[in-house]
Amino acid sequence: MALTFSVPKLGLGTAPHSTTDGGPFSVASDAQSIETIRHGLDKGVNFIDTAPRYGSGVAEKRVGAALAGIPRSSYILQTKIGVVVNADGTTTRSYTRDAVRQSIDDSLKRLKVDTLDMALIHDADKHYREALDHAYPVLADLKSQGVIRGIGAGMNQWQLEAAFARSADFDCFLLAGRYTLLEQEPLKSFFPLCQQKKISIFLGGVFNSGILASGAIPRARYQYAEAPADIMEKTRKIEAVCERHSVSLRVAAVQFALAPAAVTSLILGMITPAEVDENLAALNTPIPPQFWDELKAEKLIDGDSPTPTKASTKVAKY
Repeated sequence: MALTFSVPKLGLGTAPHSTTDGGPFSVASDAQSIETIRHGLDKGVNFIDTAPRYGSGVAEKRVGAALAGIPRSSYILQTKIGVVVNADGTTTRSYTRDAVRQSIDDSLKRLKVDTLDMALIHDADKHYREALDHAYPVLADLKSQGVIRGIGAGMNQWQLEAAFARSADFDCFLLAGRYTLLEQEPLKSFFPLCQQKKISIFLGGVFNSGILASGAIPRARYQYAEAPADIMEKTRKIEAVCERHSVSLRVAAVQFALAPAAVTSLILGMITPAEVDENLAALNTPIPPQFWDELKAEKLIDGDSPTPTKASTKVAKY
């Protein structure tokens, strides 16, 4: 299948909008969340990704508040199923038909909309058959009714997304942390499969939980844990190439992830208006071709990796 509408190259991820206790990587207040989302809309970042799992509905409520009064046709809205928020604020993971219907109904209420652009099956790593046999048919029915426009899956691995692609008609996949400057395995089979089936790929986690933004600093984070020695060493080598070419590691990480033709959009967590501006600037910052050539020559990235051009990364105001 394929999405019947275009999706911007940069999306605003709201996982960090899920907490009220603050912290360096989270949004502490409703007001800050609303300000950031609306600033993104003003700058053309009108693709918003959220989920019931993010703060037991907190992120969705904040998105709904930010979008209040804004024409529905002016933004792309994506949420997920797989977690139902209970009345007491706890959550229940379920991919049953009833749970999916309840999840979508609850999300629509929290988001204060009547329709969704995409609904993704969220982190169904241990629930593949249930998600395919029970959740997917409900989403297909909702799509036929016009409640949602696209069906997808969002995971931290590509192998089960590939299995989904071979078993049913999916429109999009969100893949987090598996195509970055530090790993390119999806190039070999997953990206070609999605291109063959016209499935849009959205990439999240392009900084591998932090190390590709912070660099190889002490206790740098990689895939939600402290980075192991081999990852630290590889990152240092990439940083050395960055220094020789006067390229920011963060800018390189963002542009590299968006370069493959199979990748439609990047979803980046942004918690302040300044971060929105920084990410837009990162996509529009020139990088000399010699930088990518050296990374390949030193075997720091796959030799077949597509590398960015100005045309492929530039993000304009929508």
